[in-house]
Amino acid sequence: MRKGIVLAACLALLVPALSLAGETVYGKGVSSRETTLPVSELIAHPDAHVGQTVRVQGLVVGVCEHRGCWINIASEKEGETVRVKVEDGVIVFPANILGSTVIAEGVWTANKLDLETTKKYCGAQAEKKGEAFNPEHVTECMTLYQLTGTGAVALETAVAPKPAEGEKRTLEGADRPQHKG
Repeated sequence: MRKGIVLAACLALLVPALSLAGETVYGKGVSSRETTLPVSELIAHPDAHVGQTVRVQGLVVGVCEHRGCWINIASEKEGETVRVKVEDGVIVFPANILGSTVIAEGVWTANKLDLETTKKYCGAQAEKKGEAFNPEHVTECMTLYQLTGTGAVALETAVAPKPAEGEKRTLEGADRPQHKG
């Protein structure tokens, strides 16, 4: 009788774990998997979603290599990505999340930069790309958009190959939708 109770208790704990096999929850996870907003919709109409809690799903194409405090999720349209930024140390995305499909949830945020900060940001992006930059050509302030993440679920964890010498693991320069204004 006692063995039967122990076995039943073990099975009760094991069955939910089996249903989540291959998935990893970060932070609070996501409140639903039913409705996600396409990344391309956030990029096409960023101001329409500011302050709203949204969920996006896509392939992780960039991850913070220092603290694991952000991931970039690819759009269904080539070259578009959304950054999911989380609180440092509260949620940590591991390097092996790169190449995984995730659902991320959080508040869509607009970070309005002043002109001086816009020039510094554009200069840093140009430097990363190895391009020449003249700050005098920047005449308008920029707004950077990101998903301030509260949680995510990696539906699968990819085993990313080690990068070749000199190869970057992130898509720098395409990391966040931008709007001048």
